[in-house]
Amino acid sequence: MFKKVLVLVCIGMFLTAAMAFAGSDIKGAVINKSDVKGAANIAIGGSKANMGSTNIEGSKVKGAVINKSDVKGAANIAIGGSEANMGSVNLKNADVKGAVINKSDVKGAANIAIGGSKANMGSTNIKGSKVKGAVINKSDVKGAANIAIGGSEANMGSVNVQ
Repeated sequence: MFKKVLVLVCIGMFLTAAMAFAGSDIKGAVINKSDVKGAANIAIGGSKANMGSTNIEGSKVKGAVINKSDVKGAANIAIGGSEANMGSVNLKNADVKGAVINKSDVKGAANIAIGGSKANMGSTNIKGSKVKGAVINKSDVKGAANIAIGGSEANMGSVNVQ
């Protein structure tokens, strides 16, 4: 029974291609590998949309956090106080003892934030967190647009620490 449940959870995580942990105690690596082609990730009106991203909030991680994302011909859009994440690592109020690694290949994609929103593509964002280890963001961006309008923030291939 346990094996069946574990397999179903693994399949579900693979199909969504986004990982989120809140208030967890993780011992071991957190690894997300996503391949996003011709997709749209859109958050509107105070929403949050994640595609090919790893989000860890209020958790303890003893091990590496690894996100590897290939994004081709995709759109990541946040409108009206929303947040859209594609191929990104987001740590908020987390305690990580190990490396945080994000490797993102972005080709022909659009990353757009409008009206006080935040759009992240191929980025590592760390806010209010402790990291004891290396923070590595390797992003290869080609033929992509990164646009912020009206008090918004658009990050592509970036490391942001607050």
